[in-house]
Amino acid sequence: MIRYDFANKVVLVTGSSRGMGATILEWFGRAGATCVLNYFADAEGQNLRDAEETATLIRQHGAVVHLVEADVRRFESVAALMKRIVELAGGLDILVNNAGVLRDRTIKKMTPDDWHAVIDTNLTGVFHCAKLGSEILREGGRIVSIASIAGITGFHGQANYAAAKAGVIALTKVLAKELARRQITVNAVAPGVIQTPMLGGLRPEVLAEYEKQIPMGRVGRPEDVANAVLFLASQESDYITGQVLPITGGWF
Repeated sequence: MIRYDFANKVVLVTGSSRGMGATILEWFGRAGATCVLNYFADAEGQNLRDAEETATLIRQHGAVVHLVEADVRRFESVAALMKRIVELAGGLDILVNNAGVLRDRTIKKMTPDDWHAVIDTNLTGVFHCAKLGSEILREGGRIVSIASIAGITGFHGQANYAAAKAGVIALTKVLAKELARRQITVNAVAPGVIQTPMLGGLRPEVLAEYEKQIPMGRVGRPEDVANAVLFLASQESDYITGQVLPITGGWF
């Protein structure tokens, strides 16, 4: 059940062709928002196919959906994305920084390419989108970034991912101060273990071990994150900024 009304609002969710980003965008669409679905054009074309499938699903709820390709790692690509949003929708009300990748390895085995691939997407990409997105965000807009409990706690084999997400948390706190004069709130959510395609690589016994450690007794669902994002993007949260909300089922 969607409890919020985002009619006449324009939302961009980066990396929303599938997984958690697709669910977040769907929830906004069901709440009446005009949706900008961002995807990265991979060589095989799979992301575009996923994006078209997600857009079809969201349109079934009566929402307007615009598909816009952009690589958040590249400043000029994000600049073109924001320009296109202005052309399509006149501006932006809500930015959700969701695009992310994983390349888990211990420091001993991690290559410079592994490091930069994750930092460039998960942290530099958020900087690009926040900097350029804030230029087209309307007064009273919202920025919500998807951080991670890894950025607070740190996990074995995730030096690149944890560093990037910790950077997102710090960036959130700075942006909240800098954009407050325009009544733009900036917050982050820090999911724990969430059932997404990224989780598919975990061995069943590892997943079972995680579930034993989670007081709620289950891993999170994408809609658990989407509900929190919608709250932080709503009018009801307009005095909340610079905060990080863990979504972990009580883990840690």
